Amino acid sequence: MTTRIPAAGPAAPGAEDRPPPARLAYDLPTWKEITHLLANLPVSLLGFVYVVVVLTTGAGLTLTVVGLPLLAAGLMGARQLGRLERARLRSLLALRIDEPSPLPLHRTKGWFDRLWLTLGDPVAWRTALYGVIRLPWGVLTFVVTLTSLFVLWPVLPFIARALTNADRAMARALLSPSDELERRIAELVSDRGVVVDTAAADLRRIERDLHDGAQARLVNLAMGLGLAKEKLLEDPDSAAAMVEEAHGEVKLALQELRDLARGIHPAVLTDRGLDAALSFVASRCTVPVTVTADLDERPAAAIEGIAYFTVSELLQNVSKHSGARSASVDVWRAEDRLLIQVRDDGRGGARLDGGTGMRGLAERLDAVDGLFVVESPPGGPTTVAAELPWRDRTELPGR
Repeated sequence: MTTRIPAAGPAAPGAEDRPPPARLAYDLPTWKEITHLLANLPVSLLGFVYVVVVLTTGAGLTLTVVGLPLLAAGLMGARQLGRLERARLRSLLALRIDEPSPLPLHRTKGWFDRLWLTLGDPVAWRTALYGVIRLPWGVLTFVVTLTSLFVLWPVLPFIARALTNADRAMARALLSPSDELERRIAELVSDRGVVVDTAAADLRRIERDLHDGAQARLVNLAMGLGLAKEKLLEDPDSAAAMVEEAHGEVKLALQELRDLARGIHPAVLTDRGLDAALSFVASRCTVPVTVTADLDERPAAAIEGIAYFTVSELLQNVSKHSGARSASVDVWRAEDRLLIQVRDDGRGGARLDGGTGMRGLAERLDAVDGLFVVESPPGGPTTVAAELPWRDRTELPGR
C-alpha cells in the first residue's frame, strides 16, 4: 500500500521577505531601501577593490609558489564579503538568503587537496563576480537615488523600490547557495550517517552472535574436554561419553560459524554470482519462489551484496508475514541501473512505516543512491521494486 501524505503547498519564492507595496509616504521600509541604495557605492567600491587587488594579484602570481595560496586566501575572503552582503540585505531589504554550506576542508587528506577544494569553490567565485559587476551598478544607484532625493522626491519611493528589486534579483542569482549542490551535500551527509549506523549495527549483531552462540559453545567444549582429560584414567567410559558430547558441540559450533559467515557474505554469492545466490535463498523460503536473473555480467561486489541482502530480507518477510502461495524474484539491468522486483500473492498491507524492516531496506538503498518502492494494497498482491546504481565489477588481484 502506497501512502501519500499531502503536504502544504510551498510558498512563492521570496514571499516571506517581500516588502510592503510602495507608497508615496516615506515609511520605514522606504527609508531602509534609500539607505541601502546610497550605501551601494562605498560597499561596491570596497568589493571591487578587494577583487581586483587580491584575486587579480593571486591569479597573476599563479606561476610562482605564492600565487595559488594567495588566490585561495582571496577566495576565502570573498566568501566573508558575501556573508556581510547577505547580512546587509537582511537588515535593510528584509531579503533572507540562506548561507552556503562551509567547505568540507576537514575531510580532505592534505594541504594540496584543501587548496584545490578552495580554488574550485563556486560560492566564492560567484561572490567575486558579484563584487565586480556591482561597482557600475553602485555608482548608478547612488547617483539616481541622491538626485531623486532632491529633485524627484515625490516619486522616490517607487524609484527606490524598482532599484532595490533589481538588487534583490542580482543577490538571489549570485549570493544564494546552489540549490542542487546544497541538496546533494545534505543527502550525502545523511546517507553517510545511515551507512555508519548500519555498519555499527551489523558489527554489534556479529559480536552478539559470536558471544551468545559459537563462543559459548566453545567455552563449554573446553570445559568438557578438561573434565574428560581428568577422568581419562579413572573412568574411561565417562571420559569417552564426554568426548562424544564435545564432538557434538564442535559440530554445532561449526554450523553456527557457517551461518554467521553466510550472514556476513555468503560464499555462493562470491563464487557463483547473484543468480545462484538468489536461487539458494529462494530454496529456503517457505513459499515457492521463481527466480529470474537476466544479467550478462556481474555488478560490483558492493552492489551485488546489497541486492542479495535486499532480496533475502524481502523473501523472509514473504515467509513470515504475507500468507502467500507463491512469489517471484526478477533481476535485470537497464542501462546504468540494477533493477529488482519481488512479488507475492499474499494478503498485502506492507508499508514502509510498518514493522517488517521495510524502512531499513529503503534507507540502505538510499545510502547508495538507490530507490525502494512498495505497492501493497490490502488483499494483495504485494510488489516491491528496488533500484541500484550499476557499477562494473573490479576483480581483486589474485582472484
